[in-house]
Formats: sequence, structure tokens, C-alpha cells
Amino acid sequence: MEPIIWIILGAVVALGGWLALTFNSLVHARNRVDEAWSDIEVQMKRRYDLIPNIVETVKAYAKHEENVFTKVTEARSAAMGAKSPAEHAEAENMLSQSLKSLFAVAEAYPSLQAAGNFMHLQTELSDAEDKIQAARRFYNGNVRDLNTSVQTFPNNVVAGMLGFTKRDFFDAPDIVAEPVAVKF
Repeated sequence: MEPIIWIILGAVVALGGWLALTFNSLVHARNRVDEAWSDIEVQMKRRYDLIPNIVETVKAYAKHEENVFTKVTEARSAAMGAKSPAEHAEAENMLSQSLKSLFAVAEAYPSLQAAGNFMHLQTELSDAEDKIQAARRFYNGNVRDLNTSVQTFPNNVVAGMLGFTKRDFFDAPDIVAEPVAVKF
């Protein structure tokens, strides 16, 4: 064989190897983003499961605050039904606002504030908020890595051909970024 054929064959093999490595790194990055989003959903579900218990506990003491309970329930339902990170961020903002209203109502009832069950639920909710914030940071870090891979040359050529796209960050509004105030 002539040397030019060996050079072409070597270039084809090198290009094929590079394409395989690029594809595998993009798949790895995409899977990390999906895993990180799953972590966020697990933590949000944990929080969503706590909310009805908190509402029922406050309801027992503050029966005439039905409007607040309705808003919390509606906000929880909206957050549970959100699909994209942007929808979740908006729904989480509404949920955090309604939870603040609920805790404001609870402050008016000293016997509720002293109830062990309510205090335990507040602690659990605060812990859930912290875990959501940590999961959100992990997710956003993985999205950053994927987006960098998808947008930088020459990976962007391969990513475009194979259908890899950038993902949205989970940018929770400032109100969501702050943990729900827990007062004892």
C-alpha cells in the first residue's frame, strides 16, 4: 500500500475515535444532568409530602384561615404538576410565598408554636429546603458542564449532528433560594 492510503486510513481512524469519545462524553454529561434533576425532584417530593401535614396541624388551631390553606394547597398542586425547570421555579416561588403566609398565621397561635408535632414538621421542612438548594446547585453545575460541551468547538458540530442540546438552569427566584423561615 502506498503511504497516502495509510495516512488517510490513520486520519479516518483518528476521526472515528474522536467522534466516539466526543459522543460518549456528551452522553455522560446528559445523563449526569438527568440524574441531578431526578435528585431535585426527589427532594421536592419530600417537601410536597410534608406540606399537607403542616397544613392539617395549623388547621387544627386556626380553623378560620381557610384562604391561606387553600393557597398553600393550590401552590403545592401547581408545583407538583410543573414539568420544566422554568415552570418549577415559578411554581416554587408561589409555594414559598404561600408557606410564608401559613407560617405567619401559625405565629399568631402560641399553643401551635409550642406543639412538638408542629416544631418537628417545621424542622423537616427546613431540612428539605436545604436539600433542595444543594440538589439545585448540583443540577446547575451539571447543566453548566453539558452546555459548555454542547456549545464549544468542535464538540458543537458533533452535538448538533447528534441532537444534543443545551439545558436550562434551575434558576429559582430569590424567594425560593432562601429557606422558609422557621421560628420556634
